Amino acid sequence: MELLTDLVTPTMTYDAPGAGKRVFQVAPEYEGTDVHHVLYLPVDWKPKGKYPVMVEYTGNEWSACNSTGKTEDANLGYGMSGGREFIWVSMPYVEKGKKENAVKWWGDKQATVDYCKINLPRICEDFGGDPNNVFICGFSRGAIGSSYIGLADDDIAGFWKGMFTHDHFDGQREWGYPEDDRASALKRLGRLDGRPVLICGQQTIEVKDQYLDAHLDLARFTFLSVPTDQIFDIPEGDVIHPHTDLWMHRESDARKEAWAWIRDVLNEK
Repeated sequence: MELLTDLVTPTMTYDAPGAGKRVFQVAPEYEGTDVHHVLYLPVDWKPKGKYPVMVEYTGNEWSACNSTGKTEDANLGYGMSGGREFIWVSMPYVEKGKKENAVKWWGDKQATVDYCKINLPRICEDFGGDPNNVFICGFSRGAIGSSYIGLADDDIAGFWKGMFTHDHFDGQREWGYPEDDRASALKRLGRLDGRPVLICGQQTIEVKDQYLDAHLDLARFTFLSVPTDQIFDIPEGDVIHPHTDLWMHRESDARKEAWAWIRDVLNEK
């Protein structure tokens, strides 16, 4: 069955960047390797304009839900932006050895953090990204990574105006990698210093009731339950499991709430 959506993520190409294009890019520090990020400029992009930015980290490679773990297969940021107004960057997890992107977990964590710290300002400078309106987001592994990578130190944490995540959250449970314990996660979340966070997912109530209710002072949390098994008739097209980053590609009450949240945060001074 064809997936009937009102949004379709553009396919990555090797073209030069331009309005409505989603393109492969290699940072100067990684020339000659397969490490790369993927840049999307909105359909309304113009040179010398100024645009808010979404930085996305993908989920793990997991065939059961059609997740490849690749930067070029990210969808969440496009769903949130609708392809307009926002520059969208799918950032890599740099694999150990620094020769390729990691499709499972964090690779070389410090190299992954450094890649973002070096390249995000460069992308904003080159393409008109507004450094005062940058969001970090992610699905699954990327939902955890929004904090595990995006709040790894004070410098990278300082980039974000807000964060939104879908399915999983840093500190919700332990996965077996270093500093996945709740105390470490809460230290990272403390770097938000009260900024807005939209936590979306199928288990959002559990994240709130069993974890974050005792720590609501760390950020301005909004919790949004997303019934993906009602939004889609699963299996339907590319959506073969309720754990999916495609949920905002179809109209729903949850999408309306997510879009209203980011609009409200953008309008804050």
